Amino acid sequence: MSIQLSPLPLPAKADPVRMAEFGREIKGVDLKNVTPAQFAQIREALYKHEVILFRDVQISPAEQAAFTKAFDTTTGYGHAFDPSVSEISTRLLQMHGIPGVPEVQLIGHGTIFNHEGVARADLNHPTHKEFHKTVVSPEDEAKGYTRYYRWHIDAAFYDLSPPRVTSLYGAVVPKGIPQIVRYDDGSGDELPVTLGATAFANTNNTFELLPAEYKSLAVRMKIKYAPHLYAWVNNTHAVSTGIAIENEGLEVPLGDLPPWTEEKRKVLSALWKNEVTGKLHFQVHPSIAHELLIDPLPAGANRTGALYPDGAHITDLRTVRDILFKIQRPGIASNLVYPHDWRKNDLILFHNRGLMHSVTGALKDDDLRVFHQCNLHGSDDPAPPSAEDVKKYA
Repeated sequence: MSIQLSPLPLPAKADPVRMAEFGREIKGVDLKNVTPAQFAQIREALYKHEVILFRDVQISPAEQAAFTKAFDTTTGYGHAFDPSVSEISTRLLQMHGIPGVPEVQLIGHGTIFNHEGVARADLNHPTHKEFHKTVVSPEDEAKGYTRYYRWHIDAAFYDLSPPRVTSLYGAVVPKGIPQIVRYDDGSGDELPVTLGATAFANTNNTFELLPAEYKSLAVRMKIKYAPHLYAWVNNTHAVSTGIAIENEGLEVPLGDLPPWTEEKRKVLSALWKNEVTGKLHFQVHPSIAHELLIDPLPAGANRTGALYPDGAHITDLRTVRDILFKIQRPGIASNLVYPHDWRKNDLILFHNRGLMHSVTGALKDDDLRVFHQCNLHGSDDPAPPSAEDVKKYA
């Protein structure tokens, strides 16, 4: 039996062309009894549409983990930290594992008791007020204004390959009160959301929007990531859009981080090739990019107007961030973002190698929110651009 696909309700201002294929609700499938043919259709829908939604799902943490793992069967938890040097208690990441299913983590807001074997957990919905250099004023916050918290990719970017898929399950969801995300960067850009909406942006749009000289740069660029990402940026602040880190020199020196080795640091292409559609996604975690490695133009390429035609190794953090911000900021414009309005028992799977996402909003003390999150590190690194891609764009 074929699954049924329905478009997700996009914001009124969504770009009708660039967002036409983004997101689908899937009906007509029992997640406890998925046939091989149905799973093949679900997998294709995920890679084609980036976000897939199942409504009114009753699923246990073990069942969620098994369903997530079906997309990459030889993997384990995406942040497999040694508890003695754990990063999960840093300012930017707080996780509570579910007993017996450590690959599924509790996230949300408020204090919960006796939930899935957890006697008590104090959850905190992260807010831009904890991370941005500037914040929305209390007066504007009372009027419903908010910001993106932090645009990111779910991945350790150290030792482990990035997950293909993340699943999010809304076990307890507070009322979706209307809010407005403000970019506060002089653009005047705003996006209506509901309380606690998760924002998603397709990073193929980020690449497709680039002028030719930046497409050439992107197809030749690799990113070297800092080790222990959340510890490294624990003291830093984000810009008002949540798409970059302020250059304040507040990063923890690499020598002061928990133990790490150079060979485990990830060096990945800036472009990741979608394994179903073949599209290129500018998939870079902007907060923890540490160095840029740029290949020279291939022989015979047009050098007119080219950026770094002879290649480069850029280690100055300000320059790294300036280049990435110029590339990534257009990809999170409000007409390219889908903010999901959560309902109780929603299950979302998103293609973690083809988009970025961010938390939004600030919850009050009595806004109880309990989510189950599962992301499993990849069995391999994302595919880089092919030789044909380099020839086409460089």
